[in-house]
Amino acid sequence: MTKIGITCYPTYGGSGAIATELGIELAKRGHKVHFISYDFPFRLNKFYDNIFFHQVEITEYPVFKYPPYSLSLSVKMAEVVENENLDLLHVHYAIPHAASAYLAKKMLGDNRIKIITTLHGTDITLVGNHQSFYRITKFSIEESDGVTCVSNYLKETTSKVFKINKEMEVIYNFVDTEKYKRAVDISKKIIGPADEDDMVITHISNFRSVKKIDNIVRVFYRVSGEVKSKLILVGDGPELCRIRNMVKGMNLEDKVFFAGVQQDIVSILSISDLYMLPSESEGFGLSALEALSCEVPVIGTNIGGLKEVIEEGKSGYTFDPDDIDSMSEAAIKILKNKEVRMKMGTEARKRAKLFDSSVIVPQYLDYYERILNV
Repeated sequence: MTKIGITCYPTYGGSGAIATELGIELAKRGHKVHFISYDFPFRLNKFYDNIFFHQVEITEYPVFKYPPYSLSLSVKMAEVVENENLDLLHVHYAIPHAASAYLAKKMLGDNRIKIITTLHGTDITLVGNHQSFYRITKFSIEESDGVTCVSNYLKETTSKVFKINKEMEVIYNFVDTEKYKRAVDISKKIIGPADEDDMVITHISNFRSVKKIDNIVRVFYRVSGEVKSKLILVGDGPELCRIRNMVKGMNLEDKVFFAGVQQDIVSILSISDLYMLPSESEGFGLSALEALSCEVPVIGTNIGGLKEVIEEGKSGYTFDPDDIDSMSEAAIKILKNKEVRMKMGTEARKRAKLFDSSVIVPQYLDYYERILNV
């Protein structure tokens, strides 16, 4: 039994989702998992044996314009390591989590505790690559005892951008294909006023500009002129208000359903006929994998790790995120032809099984063992 501390962003997003799912899978296998964060991870929505949560207290004080969360996190990490006798800290997202873990290790003065950092994508391509964070990101990666990347693309990008000589392991994100499988007899009316013969396009994210949701709306505008259809946008975030105004300006209000943050993703994917993820870049694309597992073909970005998930032309298509013409043409082809759609759905499910938790989680356990025994 290994005692593992996991730190992730608890909010809606792929890195927090996979970190939480990993913790659940590890706990099922008898390991003790301690989540350390400022809030409960959004997918940790019920009680699990062997899972514990430690909340980071964020200190408010008049001299602090911005409360120093990363320092409070370091203190809490050190406290949990000491009190729970943890074997390793597994942090998801480089900044600030890897830096906080390094500081916690130094505070303890104990080189026994190991730090594993999992890089997810925008922590490297956007945040860490910014000049104000570049040196601390590079330092934190190099000072970690182990580093994993969620795709070969991300490993290559990290090596190139940060000139990292350190060995990094590629461990793909995963999905529980028994949990994420298409449910039958779910009415499309769960999204509001929809007919059962409406084709449904879905997107799930934290509504950041990198997700290019405006391009999904542009594609849907063209699709809806050719195919009786609805668009479901699941999630919340900084782009929500702009996208709502865009939908209103294009007179699509009766065809676009804003579902907000949802826990029951399987029900939504089960009524979906197409999933879209045309991001500026994706380190992996966990939401796309979950869609594939529910037999939903995916149209996504050709920039990043999503090309390692989708089989081009079989389970979906990847395009330049601004190629509205090609994305629209592919979407109409899928939605108009039931035979094509069903065949791609079958291939999608087959593809997802290659990333099943039973395949990927043992890779993490093997990696833990190697790092602990160095």
